[in-house]
Amino acid sequence: MTSSARSSAGTLAAALALFGCAGAPQLPPGTPAVELTAVPFFPQTEYQCGPAALATVLAHAGADVDAEGLVPEVYAPGLRGSLQPELLGATRRHGFIPYVIEPDARALVAELAARRPVLVLQNLGLDRVPVWHYAVVVGLDGEQVILRSGTEERRIERSGRFLRSWERGSSWAFVALPPGELPATATPGAYVRALAGAEPVLGGAAAERGYRAALERWPGDELVVFAAAGQRHAAGDLGGATALYRQLLAVAPQHAAARNNLANVLSERGCHAAALSEARAALAALSPADELRSAVLDTVAELERAAAEAPEAAARCE
Repeated sequence: MTSSARSSAGTLAAALALFGCAGAPQLPPGTPAVELTAVPFFPQTEYQCGPAALATVLAHAGADVDAEGLVPEVYAPGLRGSLQPELLGATRRHGFIPYVIEPDARALVAELAARRPVLVLQNLGLDRVPVWHYAVVVGLDGEQVILRSGTEERRIERSGRFLRSWERGSSWAFVALPPGELPATATPGAYVRALAGAEPVLGGAAAERGYRAALERWPGDELVVFAAAGQRHAAGDLGGATALYRQLLAVAPQHAAARNNLANVLSERGCHAAALSEARAALAALSPADELRSAVLDTVAELERAAAEAPEAAARCE
């Protein structure tokens, strides 16, 4: 947070207090008391609450980082601050999966109860005069929220005040996950999107751990199985990809994308006749206006040529 931001926050504090407690947001009933005392602390230097907060969650997750080292990655001098995409991108580059939680106090409570610190964006000002600040929530105690914030290792805020400042920041927050670990509040679609976003920089083994964890949690979810099959294909595990695509098609036979991808996997295995059969079935499942249709038509044409050139491949793949 900038020095001007700090002074603005100070002058606004009294004004904000004038609003009183009427209608102040509250933590969910039954919120457990928890404090993650082992979470490290990196006091921010001027303007640099972003690197400090990010270093806090990454170091707790196991990364060898400090706030100073993260400055070149996430701090924009022209803005005198950090943007959310830079924080998420740096998390991925350091080998972790950033998972943006639901903008709801219940999600915040659930992650803390799972012993996971949460990086939050606060607006310490007003909607029309924002004062942006990143902090890390490390505890809850009754009507108090405990944060690593700015130069304070253990900042205590009333829950209503904290939640109001968080809401003015669109209740944006994320946790940093080692591959293979799932957030307490994970949903299949959101987790797959988070994992897919990190996959290009994670490396094959780490991505596989992430998808394996998702398959264990949601073995029947179509998106999870489809994405895991794609990861296995990209990693060169054609047998694993084949098994996962067949698992998906057993319960969703009209899943044209999965059938088309299975056709490509079978073709790479040299099973051209079987691949052509799958591609034709994928084409039959599509309407003429479906945007996937042209890609499947290309697959069919390529496989017809391959099957004609190597008809003996069918026998090898039975």
